[in-house]
Amino acid sequence: MKKKLLALALTAVMALSLAACGGGNTDTTTPDTSDEGAGTSGDGQTYTVGIVQQVQHEALDAATQGFQDALTELLGDSVTIDPQNASGDSANCTTIANNFVSQGVDLIMANGTTALQAAASATQTIPILGTSVTEYGVALGIDGFDGTTGFNVSGTSDLAPLDQQAEMLHTWFPGAKTVGLLYCSSEPNSQYQVDTVQGYLENMGYTCTQYSFSDSNDLSAVATTACAESDVLYVPTDNTAANNAELIGNIALDAQTPIIAGEEGICKGCGVATLTISYYDIGYKTGEMAYEILVNGADPATMPIEYAPQFTPKYNPTMCEALGLTPPDGYEAIAE
Repeated sequence: MKKKLLALALTAVMALSLAACGGGNTDTTTPDTSDEGAGTSGDGQTYTVGIVQQVQHEALDAATQGFQDALTELLGDSVTIDPQNASGDSANCTTIANNFVSQGVDLIMANGTTALQAAASATQTIPILGTSVTEYGVALGIDGFDGTTGFNVSGTSDLAPLDQQAEMLHTWFPGAKTVGLLYCSSEPNSQYQVDTVQGYLENMGYTCTQYSFSDSNDLSAVATTACAESDVLYVPTDNTAANNAELIGNIALDAQTPIIAGEEGICKGCGVATLTISYYDIGYKTGEMAYEILVNGADPATMPIEYAPQFTPKYNPTMCEALGLTPPDGYEAIAE
């Protein structure tokens, strides 16, 4: 009954969301391969792993690559990986996940929140690992989330400390009065981020307004309004924003409105600065977790969600030059 209720709850959540990407300790230890040579399972067993990626953009692509590299290094020819991209369509996520279940894959990697929700709705038995998910409690509708799900899902989070992101905005723009928070309303983890960041910013004395767009169709109009009414914008880790970062950037440049972004890919397209993680690294960590499940029998129900081990302050030289901004000390330039 509990699993049925979970599946129903996830279906309801998915109906509302085309989701974004989700704190805790990061275990950076190497998986235990002492009993097996790297590239084999030790007993000749082979594995099939399906990847459902929510949408194609720089951050998610890097996470998928990291995952594949880790599993290939650890299992070699013993693993067959089937990467599938849903092209930003929640129905495609569901179809891909259901196909993997029908095929009887040994593990599903879900890259992005909507992908994770689709996989979790599709099966309560096949192990699922998420990545590029900001907050698993929000994504999966788990009340009182404590770092483990209690069922067949674990994974890695792309959450950079939101209090530090708010402090970054204050460091760059201490004299600003109004902050617009631009995000996709159908991505629950984006809502979580802007709600949290807004609280920090308001405690610093900023007047904050949320500007939500439902999808790419109304993004331009909403972004234009947000830029016109705000001294500075904050854009969280948001898949729709990431897929349209250059559009947002062009609007912001026309309005001369700077943007603090939640991750490097978005910042490269439209922001002046970000506190970013390596999506490749969290993808790689997810691959190591997959090895532990497939070869060593780890239970995803009790595996803690893992978080990026480090966060790097970066700036966009092109956008800063266009807006006449000089980055503070300690910022690394984003490669063009």
